[in-house]
Amino acid sequence: MQSLLLPTAAAAPVAAAPRGRRQPPGRVSVRASASATAAAPRRETDPKKRVVITGMGLVSVFGNDVDAYYDRLLAGESGIGPIDRFDASKFPTRFAGQIRGFSSEGYIDGKNDRRLDDCLRYCIVSGKKALESAGIGNGSKAMEKVDKARAGVLVGTGMGGLTVFSDGVQNLIEKGHRKITPFFIPYAITNMASALLGMDIGFMGPNYSISTACATSNYCFYAAANHIRRGEADIMIAGGTEAAIIPIGVGGFVACRALSQRNDDPKTASRPWDKARDGFVMGEGAGVLVMESLEHAMKRDAPIIAECWSGARGGQLYQCSCHIHTCCLAGDLAEVNAIKQVFKDPSGIKINATKSMIGHCLGAAGGLEAIATVKAITTGWVHPSINQFNPEEAVEFDTVPNVKKQHEVNVGISNSFGFGGHNSVVVFAPFKP
Repeated sequence: MQSLLLPTAAAAPVAAAPRGRRQPPGRVSVRASASATAAAPRRETDPKKRVVITGMGLVSVFGNDVDAYYDRLLAGESGIGPIDRFDASKFPTRFAGQIRGFSSEGYIDGKNDRRLDDCLRYCIVSGKKALESAGIGNGSKAMEKVDKARAGVLVGTGMGGLTVFSDGVQNLIEKGHRKITPFFIPYAITNMASALLGMDIGFMGPNYSISTACATSNYCFYAAANHIRRGEADIMIAGGTEAAIIPIGVGGFVACRALSQRNDDPKTASRPWDKARDGFVMGEGAGVLVMESLEHAMKRDAPIIAECWSGARGGQLYQCSCHIHTCCLAGDLAEVNAIKQVFKDPSGIKINATKSMIGHCLGAAGGLEAIATVKAITTGWVHPSINQFNPEEAVEFDTVPNVKKQHEVNVGISNSFGFGGHNSVVVFAPFKP
């Protein structure tokens, strides 16, 4: 995923290469569709259909505070280091963006906290923090006034409760089926992040999960916005959560040959658009937005942070075809080629890669990166893409190499791509009444 930070909103759609034979690594096909000159979607004017962002919450390798997270991104810090959650000494990749010292105190009671998979814990904490920042913390008087039947949760995950699943399989093999915890199924399946958060805060509107690999969060934002625009909800909590830095998770991506193996210097391992990139770096966490209709937000005098203009998934507004979206030869150039189809003039456009510092957070990537995009809009500062040592000549855009830049952002576009050809884009902009 990358973020595009634009001075204007002009854009035209791009269509993917035809689905057919699978592209081999290193070969990418991107073509413009017949509708490539179609007008960009008009900005919504109906306050019932305008979707605004009123709260943000996260769990990240840089902590659980949105401002502190963005400050460390602006500073160009790397959150990548050796894995110490398990013995990774025999793995060819022994580092990741592993979260350390995570605490759910004040957000999850101790008994449940011990049972839950980290994927679920990250979701609940980030969701409740997002509500607090929106002025409707759980149990507050403001929350009591929210129509719970018109308030929903749509937080997805690519991998689900992977630790719970892995531990259950191990217990089955080593001790037999009687030693499988009764929480094995409920805490492993992908819908439970949204379900548990919804039950905890009492939201009874649309509640489900989307799982589209690394494109998950953006699919959730897109779907949540549509629930609001169709009049099915006034407010939605949406985003993604992931916790896959465990032996089977790392081992699975090793088997795909997708991970960097720069064990001697993990902080420089994630190198988007750099000629020496050798794979992605795993990350984890959660990123969640509170999305509301403008009408609902204004009625309760909510703190409006930004506006969600539009979004797309699959073959709709924007899309590209790539082998794997990682820091690999094929993925990075595929995205750049697609962006060039949409934006003919690279001047004034900045593209940055949050994953260069926090790793690629799979289903949570779009959530954490959406927050970074919104912060760029509200602060006027664009975080750098670190580890830019020898950039590809084909990348003609300003990738904000290594050092933050001031930039007035009128439109922020967040791109996400996942295994299976799932492509998604969300467009954010400053809120203007």
